[in-house]
Amino acid sequence: MWQPAPIPEWQGPGDARARIRIADIMRMSSGIRIRAPQDPGYDPTGPYPDHLYLYTGGVDSFHYAATRPPQWPPNTVGRYRNTDPVLINYLVRLGVEKRRQEYLSFPQRALFDQIGVRTMVLETDPFGNFLTQGYEFASGRDWARLGNLYLQDGVWNGARILPEGFVKFVSTLAPAWEADQRPIYGGFFWLNGDGAYPVPKEVFFMAGAGGQATMIIPSHDLVVVRIGHYKGSTPGTAAFKRSLALLLEAVPPRR
Repeated sequence: MWQPAPIPEWQGPGDARARIRIADIMRMSSGIRIRAPQDPGYDPTGPYPDHLYLYTGGVDSFHYAATRPPQWPPNTVGRYRNTDPVLINYLVRLGVEKRRQEYLSFPQRALFDQIGVRTMVLETDPFGNFLTQGYEFASGRDWARLGNLYLQDGVWNGARILPEGFVKFVSTLAPAWEADQRPIYGGFFWLNGDGAYPVPKEVFFMAGAGGQATMIIPSHDLVVVRIGHYKGSTPGTAAFKRSLALLLEAVPPRR
């Protein structure tokens, strides 16, 4: 993760993006410029945001993300922007195809089959690139299986699925987000560093549209999944927070 990301579009002479490491991308700290709704000063009356265009545009999302210009040096500013997970997806496809493996079945073979996930549907762009920054659909139990894989430090039934140290990496505050005084992001996982949820601050979680979440709570040996509709997400999130507080009262911390 600490090597420069081998994105083909960044390998030209003098391209500043060639210094961006894989870890910087995973920490949403690549410094790539796109318009995103969570940016400070974002104007919703302005042009359609690139962040959403990656979901809805009829484009090769990998090439689109890889051709966005730099805005800041890598690992200096943390921003929630869809270019970064798209770029990691791009690297995954390059690696899978270089191994001469079949790309579209790779997630099921390499991960989901190993932990019993059977309902996951990953949608693609029109070019067959997985859009894993969104558009993933699975049952609550399968989201819980993914959460339990991280709760168990990447080990499933005694077999190591994720590399040793990977769970610590994704659940550790990213330096660029810490410098920005927003202790809420690790490595493609959100953190409860600002205490927004009534759970310990070391909790880390996957967050989807409409307040959907898979929350890993190591102190209580818990994984909590909330699935809901986008409409009604505000009262749904409030109810989720109340439920979490009650759950932690009912389940003692592990010794």
